Amino acid sequence: MKILDGKAVALKRRQQLTAKITKIVEQGHRRPTLAVILVGNDEASQVYVKHKTQIAQAVGIEPLTIHLDENVSHEQLYGTIDQLNLDQTIDGILLQLPLPTRFREEDYLQAIIPSKDVDGFHYVHQGKMLQGYDSIYPCTPLGVINLLNEYQIPIQGQNVVMVGTSNIVGKPLAVMLLNLGATVTMCNQNTQDIKMYTQTADILISATGKQFIITKEMVKPQATVIDIGIMRDLKTNKLVGDVDYDNVAPITSNITPVPGGVGPMTVITLMENTFKLYQDHLQS
Repeated sequence: MKILDGKAVALKRRQQLTAKITKIVEQGHRRPTLAVILVGNDEASQVYVKHKTQIAQAVGIEPLTIHLDENVSHEQLYGTIDQLNLDQTIDGILLQLPLPTRFREEDYLQAIIPSKDVDGFHYVHQGKMLQGYDSIYPCTPLGVINLLNEYQIPIQGQNVVMVGTSNIVGKPLAVMLLNLGATVTMCNQNTQDIKMYTQTADILISATGKQFIITKEMVKPQATVIDIGIMRDLKTNKLVGDVDYDNVAPITSNITPVPGGVGPMTVITLMENTFKLYQDHLQS
């Protein structure tokens, strides 16, 4: 059993990205800039934004955090996004989710122009991805694929089962794996007898946010297991995932830990996406 160390891989990619940015800045170009919009005072969101801005600074990306009051009007939020869309010095715009419940998140995600959509959520990027064209891919799905590639885990011809089909993670990751030649089965909350599908998986991926939904008897021996869920165990106060790690890990060939698996890959991919948009802006 091999632990897929996302923290170590992310650090390696972070060093590579830092070198690329340093080289371009030394040639006389401005630094890349990532704007993060935070609405309200959700504690978890504030922690995430702080972490993202720290990593941005570490690799040489200029972070700009715009913290709006939770009572901000719809017009003011649209206006903030429009202002950033028009600002020539901003390369990527990230709208930190969740928004307060009175906002329809999709409306604001689509208000970010494709050339600054660092999360890859715009319909233009999603459409390109669906048809197999180069795009800005959502950070967590691309982070998972980069992690698989780093450990030289084959994707082409493999049976992949994706448990959880959110628009942010499950669906795009399934499409990206399909484009790479995998046979992909997608399971959602309406799937009857999920175990029937998960037991066939060469690569089993879970992104539901439901603690220990993946148990030992659901996993094919020697499978690769990718756990995208993360939550706090109310009994132990430890961070855990979708996968019952202690019981599942011994029968796998590869497995991601929680924390330290997919999470760090998501954050470094956000920085790499920012750099990709920045390069496009320098060339335009």
